[in-house]
Amino acid sequence: MANKKTSKAAAKKRTQAASTSTSGSPTSMPNGASNIPTEPSASGSSSPRPPPSPSPVVGQATPSPPPAEPGQEDILVRAEKVKERGNVAFKAAKYADAVELYTKAIEMNPLEPSYLTNRAASYMALKRFRQALEDCQMAASLQSESPSAKTLLRLARCQLAVGSSTPALSTIRTVLTLEPKNAQALQLRDKVQVLENHVRTFELAKQRKEWGLARLALDKCLQAIEGEGGDIPPEWRFWRVELELSRGNWEAANMAANDALRLNPNSPDALALRGLVLFLSGRLPQALQHVTSALRLDPGHEPAMKLRKRVKDVERLKEEGNVAFKTNKLQEALAKYTECIERIGEAEEEGKGGQIRATLLSNRATTLLKLNRHEDALADTQASLRLVSSSFKALRTRARIYLHLEKYDAAIEDFNTAIQQAQTEGTATENDVRALKSELKKAEAALKRSKTKDYYKILGVSRDCTEIEIKKAYRRESLIHHPDKGGDEEKFKLVVEAHAVLSDPRRRERYDLGEDEDGMNGGGSGMGGGGGGMGGLSPEDIEHLFASFGGGGFGGGGGGGGGGRRGHSHGGFPF
Repeated sequence: MANKKTSKAAAKKRTQAASTSTSGSPTSMPNGASNIPTEPSASGSSSPRPPPSPSPVVGQATPSPPPAEPGQEDILVRAEKVKERGNVAFKAAKYADAVELYTKAIEMNPLEPSYLTNRAASYMALKRFRQALEDCQMAASLQSESPSAKTLLRLARCQLAVGSSTPALSTIRTVLTLEPKNAQALQLRDKVQVLENHVRTFELAKQRKEWGLARLALDKCLQAIEGEGGDIPPEWRFWRVELELSRGNWEAANMAANDALRLNPNSPDALALRGLVLFLSGRLPQALQHVTSALRLDPGHEPAMKLRKRVKDVERLKEEGNVAFKTNKLQEALAKYTECIERIGEAEEEGKGGQIRATLLSNRATTLLKLNRHEDALADTQASLRLVSSSFKALRTRARIYLHLEKYDAAIEDFNTAIQQAQTEGTATENDVRALKSELKKAEAALKRSKTKDYYKILGVSRDCTEIEIKKAYRRESLIHHPDKGGDEEKFKLVVEAHAVLSDPRRRERYDLGEDEDGMNGGGSGMGGGGGGMGGLSPEDIEHLFASFGGGGFGGGGGGGGGGRRGHSHGGFPF
């Protein structure tokens, strides 16, 4: 009798231990749910459920398990005990330990939904929502015949936390079909609908290129996810990069691209997008490195392939243009820079070409300036500075153009701004700053001259003209204005003054620096203070000048001795 009683007691004990009602799960959730398991570990099932093979597919009914073998029964009992230890760890807020224990239980009995939902709750407490989402999806599939509202609600919260607003709304509708008055589901639905509206607003604003509204909507999206302690979807981080590029906010675009790549280091999309930012920022070698890395991960990644070709083309054309410019092949340089600018483009989504386009426009403007195409050069510098207003090189080029156009005040303002930018810009050298200060001083002198006498203008030459050009201009203007040829004596005097100063290198330098230089004084030989002075001319120059006009002096009448002068004329001006 004792043996029979002992045997019955043991059998009863095994039956109780093997009960498999496992609807309970931790519910550490946002939105007011408790952070301890809310359901019991057993439901009074008469026998444990063995793990069939293969695993069921979502949406398909789970087949009824065959009776458990003795060995299987022991595994299910042990799984239940491990799950209970996980519940204890969860209650103690030891969520990492709980995850580990629930994982062991799942390995023993992978078809028990409560183990998955318990582990999902632990993952959610650790803010690991993507792993929690996977567990909830698997648990829901195991409950396909009679889905649990609690499981679905947890699934919807995970979907919201990872930014999947449309799937979350679908899941919540299913919950409300099961329990129309579920307060948590109704509250969560309101949150998800708000997020869904923000996402739609962003997408519409982006399509319409309303960048300010798009930025506001995206910020609202991010705030909604962060409020849930969730994971920002990678594509949203990419949206931020694209948005900052469209707004021409290069610093913000760089930061957003770095963040996206840091969080998704093996994403070809993140690498290609970072490469685009580097390309538009003018950092071509680094851009090429990133797109190459993207193609190693995905050789068929189309955006990366297109960007790699584009970077290489721009790098080649830019260098060819620079070489042509340095060797004074200006027309070739102009063609190369133009082709390069066209290859960069000016799409609004790319900040209208960004810093690399600004650089190439500035290069082309410098080339146009050397070709004396001042208005075209000015248009390019204006376009360059609209893209990057702080470029000291573009400011310097525009200041030089303004000097040629005799817009002295504007030139001085640009030189001053260029100096300030050069002193703070990392690429500028001390020599750059010194050269800018020298050019500023000359611009100030030009402004001063413009209010008195401009000898360059009087001779009709540029400020960077050569000595030969000065002599040719002197000869031309003298023939035009000489009184014996019917010219204006006062204008002739000014021509003589201009030549006297500009033909003397030291006097010209002082004049360019704004020092007072009067061609009638202190320049060498003169012909008296008041009668048609020719200060600065040598006796031989004066003789040649008179000879070219038939020996006449100022005021008419060919004087005696004129024939001797003509004998030394050698057919005209020797200048």
